[in-house]
Amino acid sequence: MSPATSRDTNGALPRHYLKPCLLLLLAEGPSHGYELLEHVRNMGIKGAEPGGLYRYLRSMEKEELVSSWWEPSQAGPARRTYVLTDEGAAALEVSVGSLRDVREILVSLLDRYDELPAKSSAH
Repeated sequence: MSPATSRDTNGALPRHYLKPCLLLLLAEGPSHGYELLEHVRNMGIKGAEPGGLYRYLRSMEKEELVSSWWEPSQAGPARRTYVLTDEGAAALEVSVGSLRDVREILVSLLDRYDELPAKSSAH
């Protein structure tokens, strides 16, 4: 596949958006790992896998962006519950600001692309 047509996301958001997505989900309320995985996939990160998600959560816990505790479950083994910290809320605000800047750049790019005359003859 040529570089111009390849996509590493298979139509989903790139994986580096996983962190702000997790911060947002935890800002909405405490959650468990598999529940977070399902939600990030629904947000468009189709390639999110349990191993990668738990690595992100552990990394975010070391950065003190989230905290967690084990909670007994009536349906199976104990599950770890994650919650956003004050530092995580601040990091989410910074990420959202950056994403708003990216959105402006993308909108400008797409608008300019849409205004190109005879786009099909450029290939």
